[in-house]
Amino acid sequence: MTITLYGIPNCDTVKKARKWLEGNGVSYAFHDYKKAGADKDKLTNWIIEAGLEKILNRSGTTFKKLPEEIRAMVDENLAVSLMVENPSMIKRPIVEYKGGLLVGFKASEWETALR
Repeated sequence: MTITLYGIPNCDTVKKARKWLEGNGVSYAFHDYKKAGADKDKLTNWIIEAGLEKILNRSGTTFKKLPEEIRAMVDENLAVSLMVENPSMIKRPIVEYKGGLLVGFKASEWETALR
């Protein structure tokens, strides 16, 4: 199975996810947002598939530092622009695999989807 793991290497949750993948013998390609950026079309498709609230990391410090008036008017288009500019606003990790998308790391979900 070919999968791509999207994230930031120093994120603790991404580290746990990578350790789980390696420990379970699941090969993957890693897309580092800090080096390779975030793709607008991919973000748009993820929002269509999983929903804005699942993709946009509203609880992170990058989002919380935005002015209140910006946070209050975030819709899908603005969210995509913000996430392209600031990939730290994307929930992590995200895994694309044949047949699906995983957002965040929950071992039980990953076990079902990737094993």
